[in-house]
Amino acid sequence: MSSTEPRRTALDALHRSLGATMTDFAGWDMPLRYGSERDEHNAVRTKAGLFDLSHMGEIAVTGPQAAALLDHALVGNIGGVKPGRARYTMICREDGGILDDLIVYRLGETEYMVVANASNAQVVLDALTERAAGFDAEVRDDRDAYALLAVQGPESPAILAGLTDADLDGLKYYAGLPGAVAGVPALIARTGYTGEDGFELFVKPEHAVELWQALTKAGEGHGLVPCGLSCRDTLRLEAGMPLYGNELSTALTPFDAGLGRVVKFEKEGDFVGRAALTEAAGRAEQNPPRVLVGLVARGRRVPRAGYPVVAGGEVIGEVTSGAPSPTLGKPIAMAYVDARHAAPGTEGVGVDIRGSHEPYDVVALPFYKRQK
Repeated sequence: MSSTEPRRTALDALHRSLGATMTDFAGWDMPLRYGSERDEHNAVRTKAGLFDLSHMGEIAVTGPQAAALLDHALVGNIGGVKPGRARYTMICREDGGILDDLIVYRLGETEYMVVANASNAQVVLDALTERAAGFDAEVRDDRDAYALLAVQGPESPAILAGLTDADLDGLKYYAGLPGAVAGVPALIARTGYTGEDGFELFVKPEHAVELWQALTKAGEGHGLVPCGLSCRDTLRLEAGMPLYGNELSTALTPFDAGLGRVVKFEKEGDFVGRAALTEAAGRAEQNPPRVLVGLVARGRRVPRAGYPVVAGGEVIGEVTSGAPSPTLGKPIAMAYVDARHAAPGTEGVGVDIRGSHEPYDVVALPFYKRQK
């Protein structure tokens, strides 16, 4: 196979049989949509959606010093994560720039799974391998060991409950437990990227089709529909969740991105980027960086990443993500803007869309928050 040919998930043939529109994403051939993006989006908000996320990058970190390695390599306090729980964190360069944002699951006393974005999986693997020098721990590429399916939406607990004896009621947000789903061994995680309640199911690739079909059947009475990456993007945008390459990059530190809370200076020992991030934290206090805000259009024109945000005839920021919002019924965007224009309700802010300054309202993120 040519190195330029996209990789295919274990569900590839199934997606095509469902009529999915496929797209290249981070070197993978992935379903963009099966039908209407709006219908898929609304299904997740009101009922449930089923996603193939097998392009994500799973990396195992095991051994007596696995926790110490991760505390050194990442900005979070990973040693403080209890078995069965997960944590959102980041891996940074020595200069503080964000290499990727991650979820780390502690599967056992000395066993962790790091889940990286598909576009950065190799970068994260290489960095962890390099940073493992001197630690009694092993870093292993497990990307081929897993398929990842996600059931997201308010009906997802009821759908999954019909297929597993696992204690879903006791499974907290950002936690995971081993269990069988429709007879398939899985790591059942209560995580997601949609702003809704839901579950991510890590299984062996050879079980992916069987599990997808079982979930589809169990979801028939609950409004479950297959969903592609397109609606996943509008769902995460409404929920104010950052996307690497848009809201996060090596040009930004966590403090520049408004996510300084993930950096745990209080943990013991040195970690990669500590000195630079200490300086970044100080700078952010003295001279606030641009702030990530929400923008809601007063008109109908849709802003896109890279469009300038303007006020009083000058550029005050830049759009990082933009799309029509099915839930709000208006175009929305996330943008980094100068701190003096970041307060919700700030007047006179617009987006330069091909030379026309379209009026936008500055709002607090997220645009949408589910009722619990």
